[in-house]
Amino acid sequence: MTAEAVLIAPVLVMLLVFVAVVIHRGVDARLRLDDAAHQAARAASLQRSPAAASTAADATATSALARAGLVCRDAAVTTTTSASPGGSAVVSVRCTVDFGQALVLGVPSSRTLSATASEVIDTYRSQPTAGGT
Repeated sequence: MTAEAVLIAPVLVMLLVFVAVVIHRGVDARLRLDDAAHQAARAASLQRSPAAASTAADATATSALARAGLVCRDAAVTTTTSASPGGSAVVSVRCTVDFGQALVLGVPSSRTLSATASEVIDTYRSQPTAGGT
């Protein structure tokens, strides 16, 4: 019985470490995606028009994901904003994350994750004039 336990123990420890690595990858990807969505919502809330908010959110989310080291396939950023003081900017970021060798455990090798964040547009910010200045 002792010999069997000695032979099986390293295999079980390796399996547990592998499971922990897969779980960590999923949690880490979720946290980084949430952070990118928050950064993108903040960038969108600082813009004066819905088009500028969408452009800023997309650029910010893409750079935040790249800086975080999260490799996304089919990343998509959706922005909804009124761009008026007191309104809100809502940004959704969707990303397909590769989990690599997780297929061995029966976990899909990739998974689509999404995160949504919103920011309130400052009530007291100035409005652009008709001349654009």
